[in-house]
Amino acid sequence: MKALIIYDSVFGNTGKVAQAIGETISKQYPDQSQTLQVDVVKAEYIQGLDLLIVGSPTRSFRPTPAVNEFLKSLPRNHLSGIKVAAFDTRIWLNTIDSSALRFIVDKGGYAASKIVKALQKKGGNLVSDPEGFLVTGDQGPLKEGELERAEDWANQLSLSLS
Repeated sequence: MKALIIYDSVFGNTGKVAQAIGETISKQYPDQSQTLQVDVVKAEYIQGLDLLIVGSPTRSFRPTPAVNEFLKSLPRNHLSGIKVAAFDTRIWLNTIDSSALRFIVDKGGYAASKIVKALQKKGGNLVSDPEGFLVTGDQGPLKEGELERAEDWANQLSLSLS
């Protein structure tokens, strides 16, 4: 299985999650997977993939501009026949003091669900619900145990493709 994990990271947290996912998938499929930051990826990198995973921090309830631009740049049906999944990093609601702000953040949405819609619009076949990994403040760090959760999620993805 050939897999590509594409991500953007603002404070390094999403990059850590992407690397954990990529390393886990690499154990299952050595030499068949790559983890790359979105700014180096071109549409042709998608050719021949079995699995594409895209991740972004949640910024103003959506993915970063770099992830949005990459997804928009993909030609129509470019992901046909490719299994897709998406993840984001998001603030842990328990760390927000204001109940009004907690409500707004929770109802505003997260990057992963918007990434999934874009991937499906380009023809991708969704293999997992969007996943969110928690940070404990605006800039992080990741909540304890999130890298292990990322590894577990990657293992579940790998198993669903076998």
